[in-house]
Amino acid sequence: MPRSRPRRGTGGRAGPEPKAPARPLGPSTLAVHAGEPRPKPGHALATPIIQTATYTFADTQELKDHFEGRIDRVEYGRYGNPTQRIAEDKLAALEGAEACLLFASGMAAATTALFAMLSRGTHVVVTDDSYRRTRQFLNQTLHRYGIDVSTVPAGDYDALEDAIRPTTRVLVSESPTNPYNRILDLERFADIGRRHRVKTMIDATFATPYNQRPLDFGVDVVMHSATKYLGGHNDLLAGAVLGARELIDGIRGLQGITGAVVDPFAAYLLVRGSRPSPCAWSGRTPTPRPSPSSSPPTRASRPSTTRAWRAIPSTTWPGSRWEASAAWCPSRCGATSTPPRGSWTPAAFPTLRPRSAASRASSSSPPS
Repeated sequence: MPRSRPRRGTGGRAGPEPKAPARPLGPSTLAVHAGEPRPKPGHALATPIIQTATYTFADTQELKDHFEGRIDRVEYGRYGNPTQRIAEDKLAALEGAEACLLFASGMAAATTALFAMLSRGTHVVVTDDSYRRTRQFLNQTLHRYGIDVSTVPAGDYDALEDAIRPTTRVLVSESPTNPYNRILDLERFADIGRRHRVKTMIDATFATPYNQRPLDFGVDVVMHSATKYLGGHNDLLAGAVLGARELIDGIRGLQGITGAVVDPFAAYLLVRGSRPSPCAWSGRTPTPRPSPSSSPPTRASRPSTTRAWRAIPSTTWPGSRWEASAAWCPSRCGATSTPPRGSWTPAAFPTLRPRSAASRASSSSPPS
């Protein structure tokens, strides 16, 4: 074996070679390995499905230690499940979050999170292009509980800021939006909330953590309908909220009361579906090629803490006669043009057109 060269000032003795800094794990590695214990129960290769509603304690001392907070373990299916915890840890690693909490559906995640952050007499602001059912919950359901809601145009950040009141607690939006794929300036959105000491919540279902990590921009809560891209196979219903541990623990406490929990088998399907997901996500979001009349984006123009957004060629709905074709995103999200900050241009909006027979045949069951 070749000997290491002696270091200067060490009396001719060879010192240990300096260790190279560890490379950060990429999304593909995190999707496969993050959150999964080694070794797994029963020495299984795949994540086991812990299909049980109740759990045993070794003795009364273990029970006492658990309820007094000295040990952390599961006690009842409504408060968590080992398979669910693995899926949560994996999504938290992909999203760069301190904590993740899974729900029975995306709407269960959104409604429980909002119920946990709002109370009678408070106020919430939502953009008009957010998911339709979320807007219905805010404007129709929460109104019955004495919670005021203001709706502002998506992309109008002056209107968003003007709508904030002393009682405002949450700003709610979505990026990209469903189904029009409009893109939000996440950095500006988070800055408005931070300056007014208001929580910000983003539905990032269409983006996936591979393309967009809102927490890196300063957003407080990220919500996903895991039924869509995160599940990847159209065979599960689940939702997730991610953010700081203290905030997610508060939402977890309300979930233990309302009971909108994900079942162990759906959690397993989510773990399985997330493993090949980066390949699927990157395949559906090809990197746009710059036009001859524009210069490519520089490294300085992109956020250093997250992946740049890529153009989504089209979004389809299973069995639908329509498809939305998305064009370029704003430069903050990796496009080649540079519109004014916070502006909306025709190129940032998709067009809705009838699907051709060839399109319907080639995409019989894409994620919606």
